[in-house]
Amino acid sequence: QVQLVESGGGSVQSGGSLRLSCAASGSSTSDYCMGWFRQSPGKERERVADISSDGRTTYADSAKGRFTISRDNAKNTLYLQMNSLKPEDTAMYYCARGRFSSCWAGERDYPYWGQGTQVTVSS
Repeated sequence: QVQLVESGGGSVQSGGSLRLSCAASGSSTSDYCMGWFRQSPGKERERVADISSDGRTTYADSAKGRFTISRDNAKNTLYLQMNSLKPEDTAMYYCARGRFSSCWAGERDYPYWGQGTQVTVSS
């Protein structure tokens, strides 16, 4: 059983940057897709970015050019570098481990989730 713990959230002004981390324990995540999701009040949770076991990345249109997902398998840690933050990026951010080595878009393909870290961007 893998446990995921996010950190790095906080409050920043528009245009600022944050780096989220997701530390995994209990088992290695290196053979699995890992993803970042976010949920704002009153909205459905949405995928922000994911990275396959071999390093292929995909991004939501809202994240392209501003966010970078990466992983350090030696540290069993997932990252999300967020630059040029906007108020609409305000949300609870979750990391998740996928069911397979490749990434799929559906949340049902991510059986393991962290508890989330809050990101608030003020204008």
